[in-house]
Amino acid sequence: MSQKDVFILSIESSCDDTAAAVLHNDKVLSNVVANQSIHNEYGGVVPELASRAHQQNIVPVIDTALKRANIDRKQLSAIAFTQGPGLMGSLLVGSSFAKSLALALDVPLIAINHMQAHILAHFIDEQGFDKPEFPFLALTISGGHTQIVKVNSFFDMEIIGETTDDAVGEAFDKSAKILGLPYPGGPLVDKYAQIGNPKAFSFTKPKVPGLDFSFSGLKTAILYFIQNNKAANPNFIEENRDDICASIQHTIIEILMDKMKLAVEQTGIKQVAIGGGVSANSGIRKAMKDAETDLGWKTFIPKFEYTTDNAGMIGIAGYYKFLDGDFEDASVVSKARIEF
Repeated sequence: MSQKDVFILSIESSCDDTAAAVLHNDKVLSNVVANQSIHNEYGGVVPELASRAHQQNIVPVIDTALKRANIDRKQLSAIAFTQGPGLMGSLLVGSSFAKSLALALDVPLIAINHMQAHILAHFIDEQGFDKPEFPFLALTISGGHTQIVKVNSFFDMEIIGETTDDAVGEAFDKSAKILGLPYPGGPLVDKYAQIGNPKAFSFTKPKVPGLDFSFSGLKTAILYFIQNNKAANPNFIEENRDDICASIQHTIIEILMDKMKLAVEQTGIKQVAIGGGVSANSGIRKAMKDAETDLGWKTFIPKFEYTTDNAGMIGIAGYYKFLDGDFEDASVVSKARIEF
């Protein structure tokens, strides 16, 4: 098949969203996601329930993706899937299906690093969105990861800074839980922060050397802050919710931006991209965009649908691996943890 007509079916099942996409070269024809609401009542993702839901969702999600793309299975050039990192049970559902389908269709199988895919989402052909040039810096922020990555080429990536404990997404979600907000709480903190005063309350930023991050101390500080103020005023949260959320978000954004400024200074690279689920946060997106004017950066922010877990980003990574002929056989294994 000509490389001018590469059709990739991609599958993402690393956590609690079952997703499938169809790409024609670097353009997304369909991008379908089935969310799992069952975890909301538990205040977090339950791995066993996630695996079962993936098993229920994967066939209809893939069928819908193919239909929306108006593509027959026989036209597919390859099957791409998330190899890791993620929940092992969830990963196995996607990889098993991908292996079986690739074998049945006699097409190549492509294994994708989920975190690399978040970065490569910037290379999806979308009108109105520029693609970064190599080398560039990527800030990958999610519920499980906080990393600064020097991206030299599509699959030559070097982590130059990362969290020493908790990820930024966990800091948002745990803060929300402390405030009594339902899961997932990160988007709600963002929502209330938009109408609050970011300077209302002050939280100490952790002093971590170099380009690494730490959020465990901030979470503890927020917990004690809420406990102490509720002891003095039981209605403290209700009376100050917007300002508390705005102050928490402001502190987290300052932590991220301080490290990104240092990374730009140390590397001399002024092309900066963000990716991962937390890059959907409006405050972070604004701070990164403001840096274009204030700091002379060229900032790349992905289309909203490619920020949270989705198969479009798995597909674009699969496309570039297809061009390289980087394929796997059925012996490839899923990995809960995986390095770049």
